[in-house]
Amino acid sequence: MKKALISVSDKTGIIDLARALYEAGVEILSTGGTARLLIQAHIPVMEVASYTGFPEMLEGRLKTLHPRVHGGLLGRPDRPDDRAAMQNAGIDTIDFLVVNLYPFERTSRDPRASFAEVVEQIDIGGPAMLRSAAKNHAHVLPVVDCADYAIVIEALKNPACLTPELRRRMAAKVFAHTSRYDGLIARYLEGGTDAAESLPEVLNLTFVKRFAMRYGENPHQRAAFYEAPDASPASIAQATKIQGKELSFNNVADADAALECVRAFAEPACVIVKHANPCGAALGETLATAYDRAYATDPTSAFGGIIAVNRPLDEATAALIVGRQFVEVIVAPEVSAEAARILGTKPGIRVLVVNMTEPTHTGLDYRRVSGGLLVQDRDTPEAKITLEPVSRRRPTPAETRDLVFAWRIAQFVKSNAIVFARDGRTIGIGAGQMSRVDSARVAAWKAEEAGLDVKGSVLASDAFFPFRDGLDSAAEAGVTAVIQPGGSVRDTEVIASACEHDIAMVFTGRRHFRHA
Repeated sequence: MKKALISVSDKTGIIDLARALYEAGVEILSTGGTARLLIQAHIPVMEVASYTGFPEMLEGRLKTLHPRVHGGLLGRPDRPDDRAAMQNAGIDTIDFLVVNLYPFERTSRDPRASFAEVVEQIDIGGPAMLRSAAKNHAHVLPVVDCADYAIVIEALKNPACLTPELRRRMAAKVFAHTSRYDGLIARYLEGGTDAAESLPEVLNLTFVKRFAMRYGENPHQRAAFYEAPDASPASIAQATKIQGKELSFNNVADADAALECVRAFAEPACVIVKHANPCGAALGETLATAYDRAYATDPTSAFGGIIAVNRPLDEATAALIVGRQFVEVIVAPEVSAEAARILGTKPGIRVLVVNMTEPTHTGLDYRRVSGGLLVQDRDTPEAKITLEPVSRRRPTPAETRDLVFAWRIAQFVKSNAIVFARDGRTIGIGAGQMSRVDSARVAAWKAEEAGLDVKGSVLASDAFFPFRDGLDSAAEAGVTAVIQPGGSVRDTEVIASACEHDIAMVFTGRRHFRHA
C-alpha cells in the first residue's frame, strides 16, 4: 500500500487520516483545496497536476481526468498485461482513493443559489474516480464516507483486515452514493424544464436511511425509515424525538397521518389517529379543550393512539393526556418545560417535535404495488375550500364552519370516509367501508357508543354519493348539512333528497379518496 489519492469537499477528519497515511509511509496525491489544507497541516502531498504533468484548467473543472489517475485506479497489478501497460506508460498503482463530492445537494436546496451556481456544483472528476476505484475494489480501497476513515487507519496497521467482503461493501457504498448523487442532479434539472409538467420517464428515488426499526407492520417483517432529500422541515422525517422508546414502523406511519391532518387547521387543534385513521379531532380555545373534545369522540379507539397538536404542548394538556389514556406518540411544534416534566413520568411515550411553521412537502406521493410503483401528486389540503350551494336551503354560518372542519378531517380518513361534526369537533367517523352507506352507519354507531348525539351535526363525505340512500340515511340520523364533491350521474336525485329533508348541501368539486 504505497499511494493514496485524496480529494474531498467535506474536510471532516481528513487531516487525521492523511497524517496516518503519511506516517505509514504512503505517498499522498491531492488536489486544490484539499492539498492546500494538508500542506498547512505540515503533511507532505504531491499535487495531482504535478503527478500527471498536466495542469488544472477550465477553472478547476479538469484536473483528475487523466490516464495516470484512472490507470492507477483501474489497473490490475496481478495481471501481466495490465502491469506491463502501466510500466510502459509510467503509471503507478493507487491503493487508496478518498473522495467525497461537490456539495450539490446543499447548494441546490439553498434558495439563494442561482441555477448556474447549482450546476457548477455538479462533480465530474469525483464520481469518475470513485467508479473506477469501486470497479477495481479488489486492488483499490474506495472511501466515500468520512465515517469510514477508521477502516483505512486500521488497514494501515493490519492489511489483512481488508477482506474481500469489506472491499466489496465499500464498493457498493460508492455506487449507492454516486447513484444518489446523479438522481439528485436529474431531479433538479427536471424541475427546471417543461418536462416538470409531467411525471419523469425515469424515476430517480434518492432516499437515505435514518434508522433501522425492530420490525415492520408485523414482527416477521424487516423495516427501516428512509428520508427523502427534499424532506420539508415540517415533515415527520425531520421530527426530533425528545423522549420515549424507539419509533416503530406503525408509529411513524400513524404520526405522519396525524401531523398532516392537524396541520390543516389554523385554530388550536388536536387530532388523535389510530391505525392511520383519525378517530377524534377537535378545535378549541385552548389546546386542553381541543384534546378533551377530540378524545370524547371515541375514547376506546384513542387508547394506544397517536396524538398530534398544532400548538406548543402545555402543562394542562400534558396532564390531561397522561392522566387519562395510554398513548404511543405525541406530535407537537414545541413542548413546554412543565409539559416535558409531566411526560417524563411516562418515559415510554414517544414525543416528537416538528417545525409546523414551514410549508409541508408538496411533491410526489409513492405507493408500492407488486412489481412496481404508483406515483401521483400529493393530495394537499385546499388553502381555500370552494363551497357551491346546491340545495334549496343554504347552510348557516355555524353549519358552514362545521362543514369546512369536517371536510378537512374527511381528507385524512380512509375511503369510504364519512365524518359527522358539530361545533368544531368530530361526533362520529366511519372509515374504510366498502359501502358509503355502511361508513355512515359506522360513524353513527361510534357516536352512539361515545354518548354523542348526531342530531344537528353536519356530514362530510370524501367522494360523491352515488345514490340518494346516503342522504336519506343522513337525514334519518338527524344531519342538517352535507359537504361532498358532487359529480355523480345521480346528483339530481341526491340533491332532491337533501331538499326533501331540508338539508343544506354544498359541493366542493374536489374528491379526496384515500386508499393507503
